[in-house]
Amino acid sequence: MLSREDKTKIIGQLFASELQFRLASAVRLATAMKKQPLDLPMEWVYGKHRVKYSEVALRQDQADYDAWLLCHSVTFLIATEIKNAIVAVIPNPINHRDKNVSNAFQIARFIRNAFPHHPFRPVWSIEKKYQDKKFSVADIIELDTAKLHGQSFNWRHYGGPLAILRLPHFVRFKILKDNGKKPWERMLPKPKNKYIQQGSLILEEVERVPKGAKKI
Repeated sequence: MLSREDKTKIIGQLFASELQFRLASAVRLATAMKKQPLDLPMEWVYGKHRVKYSEVALRQDQADYDAWLLCHSVTFLIATEIKNAIVAVIPNPINHRDKNVSNAFQIARFIRNAFPHHPFRPVWSIEKKYQDKKFSVADIIELDTAKLHGQSFNWRHYGGPLAILRLPHFVRFKILKDNGKKPWERMLPKPKNKYIQQGSLILEEVERVPKGAKKI
């Protein structure tokens, strides 16, 4: 039986992975819009090591690429924490009577298994008995494993990055019974810059049309 303290720790770790997703998404958006500061120390000393700015500085194109990689890496982190959280409270999740629970575990496990050997170039590794099957969790996420084994990992295979954000919500509130405030219930101040994003298309709300803008 999991103690209340252990359960709280597990919920906290899963929530921390969600925060990593939010931060990575904010960094990627700000980097894409060229509003992410790329400042680093002119000199950085730690222990016996000392580095100059030129050794740690980032170009804009490097920051764009690394911001994308950061979001990619967070996917692995979330999947790992989901798997660990479910195993901690359910002894045999694969055979759980609730398909949403077993499928949440399987999807997280498949995603996690894609990353270890090539973190920056993950590849799906699906056991033969789970190939050519569909795994879905309510209206949150769906993974069709048909012809997926050995293919390069892609967010489109399971519905995109927001699906991987919704999955830990399901695990936290439905499986772990987290009684904390849900993300969509929070009251937050409005952001300084207002964006709408559809897929990878980013639209920014502006107060006036910029000079030189062409009429479409």
